[in-house]
Amino acid sequence: MMVPEAPLEETEEGLLPAGKGWFVLNARDDARWFKSEGLGVGPALQGRGDFRQLAMGLTVLAPGEPMAMYHWETDQEDFLVLSGEALLVVEGAERPLRQWDFFHCPPGTQHVIVGAGDEPCVVFSVGALERHTTGSRVDGTLQGTDDWGAYTVDEAAIRHGAGVEEETTDAEQAYARFPDSEPMRYREGLLPGSER
Repeated sequence: MMVPEAPLEETEEGLLPAGKGWFVLNARDDARWFKSEGLGVGPALQGRGDFRQLAMGLTVLAPGEPMAMYHWETDQEDFLVLSGEALLVVEGAERPLRQWDFFHCPPGTQHVIVGAGDEPCVVFSVGALERHTTGSRVDGTLQGTDDWGAYTVDEAAIRHGAGVEEETTDAEQAYARFPDSEPMRYREGLLPGSER
């Protein structure tokens, strides 16, 4: 049995995977990007594709910008800093990250990554979807189950603008101070070394 090629839907902001099957999508030149004010920018690599086992993301963070709110999940996540510097808050401790640092995050590990240094940083992330995700939304974000994990209170995360004041499992509550993400086209210079 052959696996079909997935369709790529054309939008004003770029291409979006739109179904089951294999596909090739250039993150810089072709993909639809999303800007999450205060939470970085990145391409929607998953779109409405068939991602039942793994979630992937590429995030560009300005200095001081958190990648998420401090949390733990029921599935494994892993992160690789492709360029720049970041700060990892993990289990209440702060740890600097630099290019090519790899952070392995077993299930249950409380964590968040925040952009650091003088330049934007680029982080590639991958996470298992075994126990906490029911599907993906049009914007490439994932829909979690009720027992996906939690946003937990941590002083270091709060100090870096990446923490909640009260523990919750509700993403809308955890991200209430941030505006909704907006689609955009890739802007030249977002990814280091990618000038044409």
